[in-house]
Amino acid sequence: MKLADRIAVVTGASRGAGRGVAVELGAAGATVYVTGRSTRGTGAPPAYGRFLEHAGMAAMPGTIDDTADAVTAAGGRGIAVPCDHSDPEQVGALFARVEREHGRLDVLVNNAWGGHESFTVDTLSTPFWEQPLSHWDAMFDRGVRNHLLACRAAAPLLVRQRRGLIAATTFWDRGRYLQGNLYYDVAKAALNRIAFGVAEELRPHGVTSLALSPGWMRTELILAAFKTDEDHWRDVPPLARTESPRYLGRAVVALAADPAILAKSGGVYAVGDLAVEYGFTDIDGRVVPPFEMPSES
Repeated sequence: MKLADRIAVVTGASRGAGRGVAVELGAAGATVYVTGRSTRGTGAPPAYGRFLEHAGMAAMPGTIDDTADAVTAAGGRGIAVPCDHSDPEQVGALFARVEREHGRLDVLVNNAWGGHESFTVDTLSTPFWEQPLSHWDAMFDRGVRNHLLACRAAAPLLVRQRRGLIAATTFWDRGRYLQGNLYYDVAKAALNRIAFGVAEELRPHGVTSLALSPGWMRTELILAAFKTDEDHWRDVPPLARTESPRYLGRAVVALAADPAILAKSGGVYAVGDLAVEYGFTDIDGRVVPPFEMPSES
């Protein structure tokens, strides 16, 4: 239980990467505030309607309540807090509650991402001039901005305590262009730059900021797209290179437990590289190498 006395916030944790991170933090003993817009009472927000229509799904899987229960079952303490991370007042209230209830914050994982709100399969690889401008609004106003708002609200507490880790989930392949979606490429580059800039300003206060790049994750949406589940994905050859969202979570745990973490502040790190460095594996025992964009022939 490496993180038995730690307090963490994981944003956008109803499903996917956020859920994987939250559960692994719980398995390490942390108290985890699980935030997002999907709750058992309301389901996912209406903004996902277009995505669901194109994906042929009736509803988005997962809620913050489900994830909080999974955190507790893993050995930690999960606390579900509904929060629209594009709303500064709600974000401020979240961190005020954390400080009021615990007086400290050890780990903030910025994962809330609205990019799926405008995503459709038919525009995945079309030229940027044929893609809708709604991609920009979803990925920046409800994606990049979400990360900035959470950093802004958490920073005063972290500065006062002179310690803490902010980790942003991103995508990065050594500067290669994410062929097929200019909006996504620029948004992820912006997240990396926010992590760097925040690191520059918080380093003198002993606070670490960095970005983490997982590979191709077997999220609930990916499994649904291939009409399989976590128990049967090995029967689907195209998923052979995938990793579970908990692989990313184990990277966060390793970093949070590293007493020399400040030396990594400002960087972007591939989960596969951190697995080798810290000696952790994915849930199936594999060390999945970092994802690389296919090279052009």
